[in-house]
Amino acid sequence: MSKSKVRDMMKNEINAGSMADIAFLLLIFFLVTTTLVEDSGITVKLPPWSTEEPDITKLKTRNVYSVLVNAQNQLLVRGQVMRVEELRKNAKEFIVNPTARPDYAEKPKNALIMLKNDRGTNYATYITVYNELKGAYNELWDDMSSRKYGVAYSEDLPVAWKKSIKEEIPMVLSEAEPTAFGKEN
Repeated sequence: MSKSKVRDMMKNEINAGSMADIAFLLLIFFLVTTTLVEDSGITVKLPPWSTEEPDITKLKTRNVYSVLVNAQNQLLVRGQVMRVEELRKNAKEFIVNPTARPDYAEKPKNALIMLKNDRGTNYATYITVYNELKGAYNELWDDMSSRKYGVAYSEDLPVAWKKSIKEEIPMVLSEAEPTAFGKEN
């Protein structure tokens, strides 16, 4: 009799058939209750893909506002060292050219901002520089909207008004391929 009791004890198993069901229910529960954090970043509209050779036109250097950021996070704007805090004001002045300077853009439609950084540039510096340049355009659009329509430039502005403002002051921000670490050219 003792042999049968040992065999019976060895035959006792734990039924794990419902373990898979419980695991799937827990998985579904966590998938449903988990909130996903959306990454916020820079929204940039990329040009459409094209297999054609790009039209290389000679730009007047007066219309190009070049911003170079080196590996030490220093700015060189149109050949002159500049602090990030001065960038927005200077970019706005370049784009609009209120004093008709011969070295600034002929008109806002012709202004081109070229941003080039080094691979060693800190991401925070890159974002700060990009935000300052984008902020310059946002302030110019806001000023024009206030002058033309008497309201601030916002998402609530009619599409036709936004389009007319952006036709007069189009945002042309070109990003060049970064240079190798420490090789500013």
